[in-house]
Amino acid sequence: MIWPHPWRGRATGPLEDFECGLTLTPKVSRDSRITVRQCHYSVPARFIGERVRVLLRGNELLVFERQAVVARHQRLTRRWDFRDELDHYPEIPLVKPGAMAGSTALAAAREEGSFTAVHEAFWAEARRIHGAAAGTRALIEVLLLHRRMPADAVLAGVAAALKAGAISPDVVAIEARRAESDASGPESWTDDDSLPWTEPAARILSLPDRRRELPGNERPMPSVAIYDQLLSRRPKGTA
Repeated sequence: MIWPHPWRGRATGPLEDFECGLTLTPKVSRDSRITVRQCHYSVPARFIGERVRVLLRGNELLVFERQAVVARHQRLTRRWDFRDELDHYPEIPLVKPGAMAGSTALAAAREEGSFTAVHEAFWAEARRIHGAAAGTRALIEVLLLHRRMPADAVLAGVAAALKAGAISPDVVAIEARRAESDASGPESWTDDDSLPWTEPAARILSLPDRRRELPGNERPMPSVAIYDQLLSRRPKGTA
């Protein structure tokens, strides 16, 4: 009697996924880029001067911080070509605001549509009110909100701040949180009776509504005349 082979008729293959990408450790340059196979890719600015672990696959490039992916790019095929992400660079214009306007990352974000007309309007108004440097820093703080909040919520916050005439990143953050909570719906709220509110949607009051409720400021300007009288009564011989 002939016994069948124990593996005959069974599907054979690796028990675990096999990573066929190439692992590299390039150094991040001063412009927050790494060079891989004569192509340049941006990484978060906090890695400038350090070596990062890179996984180069057939169609993409991944950059790791320990086990977390901190940058993901489509693989480039032409030598000396580059790919920049605007989210990797905000920390640099915070120190050098003038570098923002001419950055390749901003041009790429405009082209792909992630830097929208709402961002443009906020930036223009911020520069008009606060000046070029301070206005650009205000825009960058708004862009940093995208790292921890949904893009739709941030855009809604920017639009609300523009409508209220309050060109401030803090106002944008407040309105963005309100938009995020509204989008989550009532089902995301807890039924805990110990909470101090009864209506979830009323947790954060919209800034335009609040401005309409506040009374006008009709108080007279403060006077320092009483202090002038004190100065006239100084003892003789004092300076």
